[in-house]
Formats: sequence, structure tokens, C-alpha cells
Amino acid sequence: MKKIIGIRAAGLLFLATSFLLVGGCGYKNQPVPPESVVPQPVEDLRYSVSDKGVTLNWSYPIETIKGTALTEIDSFELFLAEIPLSRYCGNCPIPFAEPLKLPAGESIDGEIRKEGEYIFSLLQSEHKYFFKVRSRTSWWASSDDSNIVTFVWFEPAAAPEKVTAIPGDSEITLNWKSVTKLFDGQPVQMPLKYQVFRSVGGKKFENAGEPLAATQFVDRQVRNGQKYFYTVQSLLVHGDELVSGGISKEIASTPVDLTPPLSPQGVTAVWTDGGVKIFWDKSSSLDISGYRVYRRDAEKDSYEFLGDVDPAYTLFVDSQAKNNTRYYWAVTAIDQATPANESHKSREATIRY
Repeated sequence: MKKIIGIRAAGLLFLATSFLLVGGCGYKNQPVPPESVVPQPVEDLRYSVSDKGVTLNWSYPIETIKGTALTEIDSFELFLAEIPLSRYCGNCPIPFAEPLKLPAGESIDGEIRKEGEYIFSLLQSEHKYFFKVRSRTSWWASSDDSNIVTFVWFEPAAAPEKVTAIPGDSEITLNWKSVTKLFDGQPVQMPLKYQVFRSVGGKKFENAGEPLAATQFVDRQVRNGQKYFYTVQSLLVHGDELVSGGISKEIASTPVDLTPPLSPQGVTAVWTDGGVKIFWDKSSSLDISGYRVYRRDAEKDSYEFLGDVDPAYTLFVDSQAKNNTRYYWAVTAIDQATPANESHKSREATIRY
């Protein structure tokens, strides 16, 4: 009899527990499936190093792993691994420490996707660092790991100085002084390279080519008339690692069109009662802003400028030409550059009396 009572008591306890789990868990409706609120992992974790330490940046997730819109992130978890180079093992698991929790918030500010940022200044020389982040929408809904960024830290080289930018035709040439000291004033003992960064019209800076050992960079990925901004960063070379150093001050430059158009062809002079009419063929160049007409006396080598002609016309009347005087006329083309480029003078035309 005691055995039956014990079984009934156990059954009542089970039912009571079941009711508590179903009716007392706090859900008014069906629980939310985890995948409907789990954020997409961060894919653009990146870093920049300066004398202040390392600055980490990343974009807020704006979608869940199911592709639905995500308007708010509860927090981020930042993972760090710090390994002395003397103990670093390339094939070993990365020993990430417990994460640092960072507050978050709305994913979009107006129409702009927000970015996370964290500055870590406690860098130790001759250490290799690894960072990754996760995002959370609640204590139980966490994203997968982001991409991992890694770098080696030594006392960094100072920033390049005396950076100059010389504009050319569809190119800008940068020059700077070779870096010889570290941030702490000690001489540089390791090989050095330099990374040039370019910004188009003041937008985000991006790499302009690969790191180079020279102290000159010719940028031919530019367009005449567009303003560009540049900075140069020093990089210590440690084996296969590049240790980011100081970044120079910004410098701006605008490439200019220095190529003149082709000389006009088919220049002809005809005497009329109203003066000498000068004809020529329309230029095939696409950026013509006009023509210029010149005249010289047969006894002289120098030309006299007569006037400008609109690019829609290929005719000029020289009403000042004297009868029975030998003249030679020539025409040039000018382009739309500022200042304008002028072609060589055409072949001369004359009238024989």
C-alpha cells in the first residue's frame, strides 16, 4: 500500500511540475524560434594601429540569419588573444580570453548603418594579437564569430614626414622622407615599408596599391580634375608580418590635363571683298573648347594673335589684312582644361598675289 501511495505522489509531483513549465514560464504566446532573432555574423571587422594603440571597427548587423530585418543589437562581445612571439604557435588553437561586453543599440542611425568601435591601448611589444566579435540580441541569441583580425606589435616606427604631392596628367606623384626613428625616438633596426592611402574627394581612405619599400609612389588610378587626399603609413617588417606605424598628415592634390589637342588640319586662306577668310577642318578631339587664329608678315618670324573662334565654327575673317601684302595664317585648337592646353600651330596658309 505504501508503494502505491508513493507512485501516486510522484505522479502528482510530475503533473505539477509540467504545469509550472508550461503555464508559468512567462510566455504568453509560442516561444520565438532562435534563428528568427540571431544576428548575421560581423564580416568586416578591421583595425588600424597608431601611437594610441589599435582601433577596431565593424558594421552593425542589420539582418538575422533568416534574412529578416534587424533594427537593434543588445550588445557585442569582443574577444582578445595576446601571445608573446617567443611562444606563438601557428598551428595551435587561438587562446581567446573571456569576452569583453560592449553596449550596442539601434543598428541604423537615420539612413546610415552604424559602426562599432573599440580602442585598445595596452599593447605590448613583441606580442601577436588576435581579435574577433560576436553580436547579441538577447542573453541567449548570439551570432557566430566575426572574421578574425591579427597583427604583431612592436614599438612602431614614426610617421613619414615631408610628404609632397605633384600633380601630373592623369597621375599624382607622392614623395616623402625616409623614416629613421621609432615612436620612442630609438633608431629603426628593422626593414621598413610604406603604405599609401587614398581618399577620393574626402571620402573613406583606402589602400592605394601594395606596401612598398621606396619613398615615392606614382598614382595613375586618378582622373583629371578630381581632388584626391593621401596619407602614408610606416610599416616595420618582421618576417612575414607588417607592424603598423605612424600615419602622415593628409595632403591633397588634383591631377591636371596637360595634353594639348591635335593641330587643326586643312587650313586655307581666301581673299574676299570683306577681308581674308580662313577655313579649316573641324577637330576630331572630343574636348575642344575653341580655336585661335594667328597671322604673321612674310618678313617676320613672330605671329600676331587675331582672335578666338567658337568650337562650333571653322571660319575666321581677317578684315585687317592689307591688299598686296604677303601674310601667313595659322590656327591652333584649345581644350577644356583649366588652364587650357593649346595645340601646336597648324600648317600655314597664304595667298599668292
